[in-house]
Amino acid sequence: MNKDTGKKILVIDDEPDVVAYLSTLLEDNGFKTLTASNGEEGLLKAKEAKPDLVSLDISMPEKSGVKFFRELQEDSEISNIPVIIVTGVSQDFEKFIKTRKQVKPPAGYVSKPIDQQEFLKQIRDILKIN
Repeated sequence: MNKDTGKKILVIDDEPDVVAYLSTLLEDNGFKTLTASNGEEGLLKAKEAKPDLVSLDISMPEKSGVKFFRELQEDSEISNIPVIIVTGVSQDFEKFIKTRKQVKPPAGYVSKPIDQQEFLKQIRDILKIN
């Protein structure tokens, strides 16, 4: 059990198992977590809680991860929140996002199945936690 980092992470995924898994992993490593099961709910929570980072699934019903990501970036109140995209989608998606001119690329990518150490390392690097 690591000490409290004081950092809040919003986990957005439509699969309850993934939400539970990531929340537990993050909390066991000293992070506070908030969760949302779709982009709509995620956007409300991001505006309300101003998390330090968002872990975002791309393929979700309601509001997709891509739409959430674009709307997050268009809202000046929350556009500076870094996003790690967690997805089962391949490198093609990563290439696609990187070629979009209207959105800046996310802070990181983690593919499913999630490598715990890689996921935590990216979060610590982005949030500059040793």
